[in-house]
Amino acid sequence: MPMDVFITDLAAFLPNAPVDNDRMEEVLGMVHQLPSRTRRIILRNNKIERRHYAIDPATGATTHSNAELTAEAIRRLRPYPGFTTAAIRCLACGTSSPDQTKPGHGSMVHGELAAAPCEVVSTAGVCVAGMTALKYAWMNVAAGLAENAVATGSELSSTYLRAQLCGNGPTDADLDAQPQLAFDADFLRWMLSDGAGAAFLTTVPPDDRLALKIEWIEIVSFAHQFEACMYSGAVKNADGSLTGWREFPPEEALRRHVMHVKQDVKLLNNEIVPTSVARTLPPLIEKYGLRPEGIDWFLPHYSSDYFRRPIHDHLQEIGFPIPFARWFTNLATRGNTGSASIYLMLEELFHSGRLQRGERLLLFVPESGRFTISYALLTVV
Repeated sequence: MPMDVFITDLAAFLPNAPVDNDRMEEVLGMVHQLPSRTRRIILRNNKIERRHYAIDPATGATTHSNAELTAEAIRRLRPYPGFTTAAIRCLACGTSSPDQTKPGHGSMVHGELAAAPCEVVSTAGVCVAGMTALKYAWMNVAAGLAENAVATGSELSSTYLRAQLCGNGPTDADLDAQPQLAFDADFLRWMLSDGAGAAFLTTVPPDDRLALKIEWIEIVSFAHQFEACMYSGAVKNADGSLTGWREFPPEEALRRHVMHVKQDVKLLNNEIVPTSVARTLPPLIEKYGLRPEGIDWFLPHYSSDYFRRPIHDHLQEIGFPIPFARWFTNLATRGNTGSASIYLMLEELFHSGRLQRGERLLLFVPESGRFTISYALLTVV
């Protein structure tokens, strides 16, 4: 029989001082020494006001690796008095932007912690990578295989976004000749940022403060129906397939922007909300007997405020309305940190003093990589 598992603490780490919209291009740099023609349009829609970059604004140098960001978040955990990282028995780390292709991100984080031997796992993907790490940690503790676990989500997106690392980014000529392809390549420069979050899981809830009981975590892929929507290290072909970076000589890879993070914006706009709400949530409502009035807090990870109203309206259309008064997001002040976003939201709410015993939190994380969706239900105890 699986044991009950509780999140007894959450922690976050955001590198350096926040960067407002007016300073973004100053920190990231201008591609071809020209201001972006799409930046203001994208920022107007996403309504992000501040974000953090692991970049020294004076020199442009990277200040933290992804592994360092993650280790800093873990060190800030305080699940019980006297906790040290040497007590961790299982470490599950999710990211879409590891510092290298090998070794795994989790191993690099474990090395940064310089703690004690433990089980380590790395989960990949895009935004849902943080949820797959959380689910692995939850299952490990629930099965009695580990006394405790730490799950993380982290991103070092700025390594893809700096002007000098964009190589031959989209020029005005690109925008004029292939406006959609050029927009897709420039789009995510103004959407993504850096940060890390961590959660401590155990079967023993604390006596002196609140914790979050994990009721369930569901992850559903629709890759069998959709081509890739968000991708890097590849070129998307006319038939929707991807050709990976190893198939290109270095010069051609640079010319074709292979290492840019790209978003098929048309596919995203058409499919992400219907797929993540109407196709994913109704089976879960039936499986778990969910009622909208039984959800006290809705924590949706969305990449842009552009999707806020469509998510709300689709929830109403499937008979599961959740008014905005019960939503919690910090997109405007923390930015879109991919797989770390749900941890940063949960950490802020958990430490806000606003949670009450018995309240239920519905987490929602859609991933546009190839359309993977995650929902989870937590109860405040």
